Amino acid sequence: MSQAAETGPRTRGAETVDVLIVGAGLSGVGAACQLRRECPDKSVIVLESRDSIGGTWDLFRYPGVRSDSDMFTLGYRFRPWTDPKAIADGPSILRYIHDTAREFDVENLIRLNHRVVNANWDSDEARWTVEVHRTDTHDLVTISCAFLYVCTGYYRYDEGFSPTFPGVERFRGPVIHPQHWPEDLDYKGKRVVVIGSGATAVTLVPSLSESAAHVTMLQRSPTYIASRPASDPIADRLRTWLPQKLAYAIVRWKNALQAMAIFNLSRRRPAMMKSMLRKAAIKQLPEGYAVDTHFAPSYNPWDQRMCLVPDGDLFTTIRDGRASVVTDHIDTFTETGVRLQSGAELEADIVVSATGLNLLAIGGMQLEVDGRAVDLSKTVSYKGMMLSGVPNFAWTIGYTNASWTLKADLVAEYACRLLKHMEAGGYAAVTPDAAGTAAAGPFLDLASGYVKRSLADLPRQGDRAPWRLHQNYVKDVRLLRRGPIDDGVVFTPAAAIADERARSIA
Repeated sequence: MSQAAETGPRTRGAETVDVLIVGAGLSGVGAACQLRRECPDKSVIVLESRDSIGGTWDLFRYPGVRSDSDMFTLGYRFRPWTDPKAIADGPSILRYIHDTAREFDVENLIRLNHRVVNANWDSDEARWTVEVHRTDTHDLVTISCAFLYVCTGYYRYDEGFSPTFPGVERFRGPVIHPQHWPEDLDYKGKRVVVIGSGATAVTLVPSLSESAAHVTMLQRSPTYIASRPASDPIADRLRTWLPQKLAYAIVRWKNALQAMAIFNLSRRRPAMMKSMLRKAAIKQLPEGYAVDTHFAPSYNPWDQRMCLVPDGDLFTTIRDGRASVVTDHIDTFTETGVRLQSGAELEADIVVSATGLNLLAIGGMQLEVDGRAVDLSKTVSYKGMMLSGVPNFAWTIGYTNASWTLKADLVAEYACRLLKHMEAGGYAAVTPDAAGTAAAGPFLDLASGYVKRSLADLPRQGDRAPWRLHQNYVKDVRLLRRGPIDDGVVFTPAAAIADERARSIA
């Protein structure tokens, strides 16, 4: 046992910074880059709880890990994606994040193994006091910041969702969650059952089938799956004709608008979208395949997130006989596989539990305002990025119906606009004020299991702008990039805080 573990955590004195970013994944690195560009006078520190940057794209190491959005919208607005692949693999995305951090001189702002435990806003000082646990040394570090910017995503990095399977202890092979994929797992020539039907499952199945004896995707119910080209021919042409940045901007807008059109059509004409997806699946699957059993969900398109497969690779593996889909419920695990409620048995050497995520708001930290704990479920989201009653705070949550980074970029742009406005006006604090606004709905409008399990712990959205989430890139461009900066918030002048402090001392 280390000396730190024997004597307890050591506490160091506070250091001071203008903006503290929590998280060094896609969002956190992007936010730091934009602050470097737009607010070069602001001091910035980025804290990352893990021992490397990249967030999701460093954590997930399962075979075939890739984006389920095109990289022209998942990439940063300010740094063009230049790789030929529109649907990129995880290592390529991780390299892009590292290269961006290096190019914008953000690497030296990042502190690894720093997990934020608590953050308390002091109205008298107009600052956050942030308690940080050093996971490498067990020290407790305190950082004081004027603005707290949380870029931790919304799921737990240390634990994926794993339901309790009956009889799983009897199974002789390994049962693996993709979030914790073993580097030394040998699945060559093995029979693999992948439990699940979401983005992770439809990514794993084609990749595993390249060397496994056979891969079975076992799902309780189907998911909508759409094929799209792995490369973008329009982008390829434009990049040969136009300057790189201009071509990137055009393709980014094209893809964002296309995604919005598909989403809106799904909501307005669900029967039409169902029919289109069904016909597309029939074309890519063997003749006579039970499409309505395995690829026709009971819910409408985009009630849950739709899965994209590049060049129809999942359908190809099924057509070639290297993989199969079974729609049934698990009765129990056996020594050699899984017995289903229908009575059928799936023989398996390895079982992969691609059963989803656990949500974790704001990285699991405790927020306090003047010593009073903030109950996130009692707050209302302001412009999808701030919280009612919580000063000088921003939280990046990307779109559920489009690329995460489209929204993350807009949040960073708005945060920079807000900081410059506060500096120009002599304001020390900005607090969203939801007075007169009724909480009208959940923060995330998806029926996915991982969302429904955690909605009660998340903020609400209001009944009107700027408290209502659009999930619409065009509307958010108008709201965040070009809209007013002073609607629905209260600015507190620095002079007023200084006067109040002087009176309290006197």
